[in-house]
Amino acid sequence: MTRTQAAVRSETRQALVDEIIACGAIAVVRLNDAAGAIRAIEAIRAGGIRAIELTMTTPGAVGLVGETRRVFGDDVLVGIGSVLDAQSARRAVDAGARYVVSPVFRRAVIEEAHRLGVPAMPGAFSPTEILDAHEAGADIVKISPAEVLGVAFLKGVLAPMPFLRLMPTGGVTPENVGDWLRAGAVAVGVGSALVDAKLVAAGEFATLTERARRIVASVEQARNRTAGGAR
Repeated sequence: MTRTQAAVRSETRQALVDEIIACGAIAVVRLNDAAGAIRAIEAIRAGGIRAIELTMTTPGAVGLVGETRRVFGDDVLVGIGSVLDAQSARRAVDAGARYVVSPVFRRAVIEEAHRLGVPAMPGAFSPTEILDAHEAGADIVKISPAEVLGVAFLKGVLAPMPFLRLMPTGGVTPENVGDWLRAGAVAVGVGSALVDAKLVAAGEFATLTERARRIVASVEQARNRTAGGAR
């Protein structure tokens, strides 16, 4: 029996979700210069982070997604962020985006991402909004801005709803990555604490690589401790 296209898309999407979770950290690259963004991605990848989220707020974001796929191929898992509507999601996925991230919960964005066979990660803030996003099909729910809510909030949400897949973004740093993962996050989104526009403008890409290495080490350490039962 031939599998339906919907079944194939679902399997592909789940494989991408598994990849994202395996990475543990997504680098959020929000820059005004496409050339600088490519160099920043190269530096981040050298530090061990392969999941990169380019944002729609970046000039020429869709073209940059395509350029990233051309330069790095499957070595970088590139997604599109700051997505507010289905049309933007479609344009980015057509250009090569492997997942769609939004700062808010929009059912139409989730449905379009799934129609295209890629994971949808909408943003949410309250426990009710988080559950609504999950029930609408969100593959992972982005908790943002995470620095406002804190690690204790994430623990509190997961206590009665441990089935949720949560990814804090905003205020995540190389120093606190492990705290979020030990609290139950499946991954984290790291923005300016990793990709500082001033460092990129100054050409200090080695600093980005070192920050990425610290984040990867924190992810591995937190997961090893959790697997061993330590808290």
